[in-house]
Amino acid sequence: MKITRRTMLLGTGAVALGASIRTKAHAADFTYKLANNLPVTHPLNIRLKEAADKILEETGGRLKINIFPSSQLGNDTETLSQLRNGATEFFSLSPLILSTLVPNAAISGIGFAFPDYDTVWKAMDGELGAYARGEIEKKGLVPMEKIWDNGFRQITSSNKPINTPEDLKGFKIRVPPSPLWQSMFTAFGAAPTTINFAEVYTALSTGTVDGQENPLAIASTAKLYEVQKHCAMTNHMWDGFWMLANKQAWETLPEDIREIAAKHLNESAIAQRTDTAKVNDTVREQLTQSGMTFTDPDKAAFRETLRSAGFYAEWKGKFGDEAWAILEKAVGTSLG
Repeated sequence: MKITRRTMLLGTGAVALGASIRTKAHAADFTYKLANNLPVTHPLNIRLKEAADKILEETGGRLKINIFPSSQLGNDTETLSQLRNGATEFFSLSPLILSTLVPNAAISGIGFAFPDYDTVWKAMDGELGAYARGEIEKKGLVPMEKIWDNGFRQITSSNKPINTPEDLKGFKIRVPPSPLWQSMFTAFGAAPTTINFAEVYTALSTGTVDGQENPLAIASTAKLYEVQKHCAMTNHMWDGFWMLANKQAWETLPEDIREIAAKHLNESAIAQRTDTAKVNDTVREQLTQSGMTFTDPDKAAFRETLRSAGFYAEWKGKFGDEAWAILEKAVGTSLG
C-alpha cells in the first residue's frame, strides 16, 4: 500500500482509537470493595458512587471501587472484621460501632454533647476529629480526613410517644453494638438490646423491641415508618461515618492514586453533609404524611438525668482526661 499523508493520519487515528478502546476495556490495576450498611438511596451512597466514578476517571481506570450498600457483605461487626483482614478494602462505619475496636473513637458520640451542626463540624474537622483519627490509626486502619454525616439521632417507638426521660423506663430499645449506647439508655432506665442494623426492621416488625434511635434520613430510607408510629426529636447524639481503609490495601496503591482517592472521598463527604442535613430538615414532613407523629421533648431534662445517673462522670473516666478536655473544648461547655 502506498503510504501518503492521508493514510498516515488515518493510521495514527486508528492507533489512538485502538489505545482508547484498550484503555476502556483493560481491567483496573486495583479493584477494591467499599461496604456500608445504608440503603442505596441514602445520600452517602449517592455521593460514594459519584466519588468512585471520579476516582476511576482521574486515575485513568487504574482504581475501580465497587460499592456494596445495605450490609451486602455482612453486618457491621462482620464487615469490620473483613476490613481488618483485607477481605474488604473500604468500609464506612459509625465511630460508636468502631469503638468496639477503637474505644476512644466514640468520644464524638457522647449524649447531648453537640448543640448544632456548626459545633459538630468545627470539632470533627478540627482537634477532636484529629484526635479520633490518631486513635483509629493506632489500630492499623486508615481513616480519611473528612468524616461523613449520619445526623442527629431521634427516638422512634411503636406503642407510645417518648416525651420525658421517665418514658424510657423499661422501654425496649434497639441500639447498635456499642458500649456507649448501652450505657446511655441504661442510665435512662431503658432496656437496650444490641441488634445490627441489617436486622432492625424485622426486630421492630416482630416486636422484639419497641423502638430504635436513628437520624430521620435513615428512618425514611430504611422505611422504619412502616413499623414505628412515634418519633421524639431528642437530638440525643450526633453520629457520623468514618471512611476507613485497610492499611495494607491503602499503602499498596501508588501515591498518586492514594492522593486522588482521598481527594474525591473527602470532597464527596463534604457534599454529603449538605445533602444529609437537607434530607433531615425536610423528611419530618414526609414521615408525618407516612403516618408518624412527632414530639419535641425538653432536651435539658434528658441531659440532667444522664448527669444525675453518673453517665458523664463514668465516661470521662473511660475516655481519660485528655480526650474529655478536647471534647469539652469543642462543645464549649462542661459536661461533667
